Amino acid sequence: MNTSITRRRFGVLAGGGFMSAVFGAACDGIAHRLDDLSAAAGNDGRLTARPRNDVKTTAKVGAVREPPQLGLDRGRDAVLQVPEKALDTPVPLLVLLHGAGGSGERILRRLGAAADEAGVAILAPDSRDSSWDAIRGGFGRDVVFLDRALDRVFGTVSVDPERVAVGGFSDGATYALSLGLINGDLFRRIVAFSPGFIVDGVPHGKPKFFISHGDADQILPIDQCSRVIVPALRRRGYDVTFREFEGRHEIPPAIAREGLAWVVNETGRAPV
Repeated sequence: MNTSITRRRFGVLAGGGFMSAVFGAACDGIAHRLDDLSAAAGNDGRLTARPRNDVKTTAKVGAVREPPQLGLDRGRDAVLQVPEKALDTPVPLLVLLHGAGGSGERILRRLGAAADEAGVAILAPDSRDSSWDAIRGGFGRDVVFLDRALDRVFGTVSVDPERVAVGGFSDGATYALSLGLINGDLFRRIVAFSPGFIVDGVPHGKPKFFISHGDADQILPIDQCSRVIVPALRRRGYDVTFREFEGRHEIPPAIAREGLAWVVNETGRAPV
């Protein structure tokens, strides 16, 4: 049985409205012209990097004004923020994905204080182009780079394998949902702040979801995006926490704090 969440099948699961709504005019500015992802250049979106049991944290810890880059690319790289408590115990890790035209450093600056408060390590990579590959065509260079970045982090930070999450905002939220479903055996939690849609892929594992969206979002209208995505995921048996808020295309501070705290505590463990 083919379990791929294709755009067509996801539309049926969402009650027939997913294709016409999410890929309609309102979201075309973000989606651009999506090609048939079955023809993507040999990359299925799967990540191979995994947390290691024998690693002690050697990466720089503590919230800093200039988060350290990993040094994997001279142009578009990745930044890493690690809480001080990582020196004493394995910590949760959130891979945080920026929106179109953004960067890892910018979105980390936006959410870094909430992450430090929650005790979450954050890896914030830059997309290879102005946005994430599968948004415009198929999984490819971004997946390869993210695998390299994760391998570096897993070699320098003691990460709790039960609390590895992926999240993002806008285009980054769309990519987080898509890549998270494909790699649900790695990412146990997926945090999507104002996503647009879900890209084709074969799901693995059974991740849980935290999704938020402003009721007056002028970029990705909630009726055509999260109010379609959330019930479709629930119909497939996924656990989804959904937060609608009064606002536009944004991440209110309270929503950011709640989402990051959810990454840490959703497993039922005591707050760290």
